[in-house]
Amino acid sequence: MRDTRESRLLLVLLIAIAFALITVDIRGGEGSPVDGARQAAATVFGPVENGVAAAVDPVGNAIGAVRDSGNRHDRISTLEKENAALKAKLGSDDRTNSRVRQLDAMLKNAGAGQYGIKGAEVIAIGAAQGFSWTVTIDAGSDDGIRRDMTVLNGEGLVGRVTNVGPSTATVLLANDPDFTVGTRMEKTDELGFATGQGSRPLSVQFLNGKAEVKAGDRLVTFGSSKDKPFVPGVPVGEVVRVDPSGGALTRTVYVKPYVGFTKLDIVGVVVQAPRQDPRDTVLPKQPAKTKPKPTPTVTVTVQPNGDLVDGSGKVVGNINEKPGGGDAGDAAGDQQGNAQQPDNAADDQEQG
Repeated sequence: MRDTRESRLLLVLLIAIAFALITVDIRGGEGSPVDGARQAAATVFGPVENGVAAAVDPVGNAIGAVRDSGNRHDRISTLEKENAALKAKLGSDDRTNSRVRQLDAMLKNAGAGQYGIKGAEVIAIGAAQGFSWTVTIDAGSDDGIRRDMTVLNGEGLVGRVTNVGPSTATVLLANDPDFTVGTRMEKTDELGFATGQGSRPLSVQFLNGKAEVKAGDRLVTFGSSKDKPFVPGVPVGEVVRVDPSGGALTRTVYVKPYVGFTKLDIVGVVVQAPRQDPRDTVLPKQPAKTKPKPTPTVTVTVQPNGDLVDGSGKVVGNINEKPGGGDAGDAAGDQQGNAQQPDNAADDQEQG
């Protein structure tokens, strides 16, 4: 449309009419003269509006979701961080409790054996000098650690120190094939040499080929000259299998070590040997064996009438009783009475 005077006048007129209709509609309230026209327009254009709204609403929702996604992401991120922190705290508490138990058990063993120990933590595993079973601990020469010192924990013998640095040391574990330690059996004092076999039980050769050994027997370290590399009395393990001697000069048995070499954490290096051999005092106390309860026995005597009388004089039965509760004696009496009837009849005849 061209911008002419007539077109501007028409626009002004339409605006004036629109304001007039709005004024009339507002003043008329529910009885507005244009209410019928509004309803007719709603009838015609309502479906169109609904269709357009249905098409546009998902887009609007998506735009709103994108607009709020930043806030939601921040909230989720915050919750995830809090959850991770709680899990880390829980895991830390569990680990702390475990280490406290390990330290407590190790200190008890050290106290029982009168060992002066330096506590350390296992920080690495691997072959530092070509050994197949070694660990690295976070204590070294600066902490008083020297080569050929005994290493133990709350369970028993861990190994011996083989290499020392200023702040770390390498420990050869007792289950390494190159590891050998002198042992002494509890109570019998039979001597032998234990050798590591990796993940299998230790192999122990007793000097006495006729030594009496059985499963469950326990062994401790025998000790070395000047207490290096081994101090005496450290628990080694329990016998799980005994091979027949077969007339050999030595006897081989297999011992399950007390220490779990795949889960080492807190260990102690013996920096001061005990003044006296602790013998078997470091071994844990074995549970007392429960004696089997004796089976009560009842002594009964048989009376001439067949009654069974116990030690207190109480009648507990009768050998003539039938299993069903009848009296075998009564039945026998009846039979005996029937058998005597002919004799009675004979007597009657003689008297007649």
